[in-house]
Amino acid sequence: MAVLSIAHLGHPVLRRIADPVDLDALTAPGDNALQSFIDDMIDTMHAEGGVGIAAPQVQRSLQIMVVEYQGNERYPDGSEIPLTVYVNPVITRTSDDLVPFWEGCLSVKDLRGLVERPSACTMEAYTRQGEKVVVEASGFLAVVLQHEIDHLLGKVFLDRMTDLTKLAYEKEFVTYWAPQPEEAATENP
Repeated sequence: MAVLSIAHLGHPVLRRIADPVDLDALTAPGDNALQSFIDDMIDTMHAEGGVGIAAPQVQRSLQIMVVEYQGNERYPDGSEIPLTVYVNPVITRTSDDLVPFWEGCLSVKDLRGLVERPSACTMEAYTRQGEKVVVEASGFLAVVLQHEIDHLLGKVFLDRMTDLTKLAYEKEFVTYWAPQPEEAATENP
């Protein structure tokens, strides 16, 4: 397994619609290049400290994304997400109500931006074993899924921002925008 090179904003792969994955190739027995690639995506996400990663972010135009959240310091208030691989994901429903969330991205290094997204969504996808799944997501998971699927559609979180005054470098986000420990204590008695 290997840590792959991240495609940063400006790389053309981030702006194209990713190619669907052939499920027969995904589930082929033996030495499977797609399964090895997924393992490398997982290693890369862990090495970079991400909550999710999509294949275009590692310079492959494929509809594959990986998500996991286990106490990541970049999102201290996030709820736990088990390590999961989604292939050919499609959002089939979103809620009408929006939630603001300060998003960051491995491909848009060191920046955070306030993005409003639907607070809930339904996603259909396949597992890395080729089994179809339907995911009903809300809150943090819904935001993460929508963010990663955007990568498969040639978009980054900057494209979803409606107020660029809410774009900050990570250091300034932590200093001026992130809830401070005393604020969090009063918000969550």
